[in-house]
Amino acid sequence: MNENVKKGGWRTNKWVRAAIPALLLHCSIGTVYCWSTFSSKIGDYIGFGKGSVEWAFSLAIFFLGMSAAFLGNVVEKDIHKSSLIAAICFSVGMAGSGFFIWYGGQNPGSVVALIGIYFCYGFIMGVGLGTGYLSPVKTLMLWFKDNKGLATGLAVAGFGAAKAIATPIMEWMLENLGNGAIYKMFYILAVVYFVMMFVGHLLLKKPDDWHEPTNAAEKKSIMSVIKTRPVLNYVGIWLMFYLNITCGLMLISQEKYILKCLGLSVVIFPVISAIFNAGGRLGFSAAGDKCKDRNTIYKLIFILSIISTAAVIVTKGIVNGSGNMVLTALVVILIMVVNAGYGGGFSNVPTLLSDHYGMSNISAIHGITLSAWAFAGLTGNNLANLIVENFGKTNSAEGYQAVLYATVALYVIALVLSFVFVRRVKNKD
Repeated sequence: MNENVKKGGWRTNKWVRAAIPALLLHCSIGTVYCWSTFSSKIGDYIGFGKGSVEWAFSLAIFFLGMSAAFLGNVVEKDIHKSSLIAAICFSVGMAGSGFFIWYGGQNPGSVVALIGIYFCYGFIMGVGLGTGYLSPVKTLMLWFKDNKGLATGLAVAGFGAAKAIATPIMEWMLENLGNGAIYKMFYILAVVYFVMMFVGHLLLKKPDDWHEPTNAAEKKSIMSVIKTRPVLNYVGIWLMFYLNITCGLMLISQEKYILKCLGLSVVIFPVISAIFNAGGRLGFSAAGDKCKDRNTIYKLIFILSIISTAAVIVTKGIVNGSGNMVLTALVVILIMVVNAGYGGGFSNVPTLLSDHYGMSNISAIHGITLSAWAFAGLTGNNLANLIVENFGKTNSAEGYQAVLYATVALYVIALVLSFVFVRRVKNKD
């Protein structure tokens, strides 16, 4: 590869052709996790409650997973087409959301405005999220053959770091753009992110020595690929991925309110947790390159999550933590561990799948697996909200504490799945 770099310059440089475009794509679409920064402001501006507006985010995550599942073959065949679809859909969805927010401000309580936001932020942006998320992953693993985990972790870390980078910028824009700042911000970001993603689209390229399978002997259907190993092996991967995302969303969606219960900054700590999220994506995936079995990383994530959750359950850290440094520290550690494990689960799944099922169909099988993200996007935060509403009627801290009982049970199930169903691959590619 070094010889090729010398001859071809930037055209055959793995950082220019894979790492940088992956970061440009993922740092753009990762801002979907900034939703909590402005969701209540959108609700106030268009005349709807926060609960009604929240469905836009849930739909965005749902269509992210489903578009990845259904468009995985498109990504497999043509990353330039898929990355261009991502750039167009994400920026159009964001601009469209801005338009319907403006319309809702002119017509408070308009159902048209709310449905328009659902369609633009949820469906159109969701398609951009799914295709944009998948497009660079296989390319990275092809360029960084000896460090596939580190490479995918680097890109997916961009998805996690986007929140930490964009949140303070969005806060500044909301404070300084004057009347109608919320919809103006969407217009500006639509342009900025289109430029970033389009540059990423232009740079993204698979190595010249890689040729996609073209005949039936080489290119199999998804089901035939899955059946190359015991079917329960794939079911185990899908379920533990789903459970890790569900647990992560259950706690991350309540993070801001848990911090309020403890009297901690709701500006500083979310940025720190976003850094842990990104760090988990990079650190856990890089560690996976050193493991004989990448499933070891999932076992580690689940064990650490169970221990930290159990510690807060036993001490009732959320209920009793305000003013108590030790209990507050336990809750903060839990939030950071869950964020790191949540991110690490994402960055390790494509490399785990490549170890089990090979590289030829990785985009398609990775896309199908991301359907777990779609369903977790609908169940995670909504399940947490349901628990909080039922157990936190007299004391909201009790409601957030009750969420932990559900998450620790799901983490235990995920740990059992990782031991029982996901069998070790003897030789990693």
